[in-house]
Amino acid sequence: MKRILLTGGAGFIGSHLSERLLKKGFVVFCIDNLLTGSKANIEALFPNDNFGFIDHDVTNFVEMHGDLDYVLHFASPASPIDYLKFPIKTLKVGSLGTHKTLGLAKAKGAKYMLASTSEVYGDPLVHPQPEDYWGNVNPIGPRGVYDEAKRFAEALTLAYHRTHGIDTKIARIFNTYGPRMRPDDGRAIPAFISQALDGRPITVFGDGSQTRSFCFIDDTIDGLVALMESNTNEPVNVGNRTEMSILELAKLIIRLTKSRSKVVHKPLPQNDPKVRQPDLSRAKKMLKWEPRIGLDEGLKITIEWFKGRKRGKGV
Repeated sequence: MKRILLTGGAGFIGSHLSERLLKKGFVVFCIDNLLTGSKANIEALFPNDNFGFIDHDVTNFVEMHGDLDYVLHFASPASPIDYLKFPIKTLKVGSLGTHKTLGLAKAKGAKYMLASTSEVYGDPLVHPQPEDYWGNVNPIGPRGVYDEAKRFAEALTLAYHRTHGIDTKIARIFNTYGPRMRPDDGRAIPAFISQALDGRPITVFGDGSQTRSFCFIDDTIDGLVALMESNTNEPVNVGNRTEMSILELAKLIIRLTKSRSKVVHKPLPQNDPKVRQPDLSRAKKMLKWEPRIGLDEGLKITIEWFKGRKRGKGV
């Protein structure tokens, strides 16, 4: 059985990826220091003999006994609230954490995959964003701690590929949503659903004309697994092409939740991207992958999960 080390495995995307890899017959070792992840996301996996959890900060030396076939580096604060709260830790996990995990992959002769982000494109001047676009990033702005951490991580990953011949993959993950998102993580979908279910005002930053493209978690995981098992070493966008404004999203969630919430507007954060949409040509060609689940369908599943979470708390 192939053995995988997955950092950030107790996070939103990491926990879903852990679950999928176990179903595919892998042995999964999940490393997470629970800075933004949660054991609740992976508690259903603990009875599985092929799953192991290690509480560890990957900015420190990472040691594993036995063979490893893959090292997947998914550890990092990933929402604006988190990386603005933990700016130095975000930079360290993107630099030191990437260095430590690449070193482990080199020592084990393992394949390596980096969870990068659409944020490497910054506030893009090219739309939609193809992988050969270099981006428009403010390196010293408040969002720079996340953007530049991932850009450095990509550069280091490809340096190890070119210098040491490691089989590396880079996934540029666009906005992903679904069950297990934290209501308070600051991203639009969990915030809007939580506010709508509570009957609170829906907070839209700016006039809401900024656009995003949202990919349901199951589709994202399909794309990540396809990339992991592919022969490409080039960065690949993983996301959904369907683009809509944040104001349209807020109104859609109000409709789907049958909420009486009203939209309120607050100032737009500094360097907030005006548009975001992946060019999926490379993913479609190299991975034979594209998303299948529409936004309405994915949101309904996500809303039901949030409702269940509220019932579980007795709210």
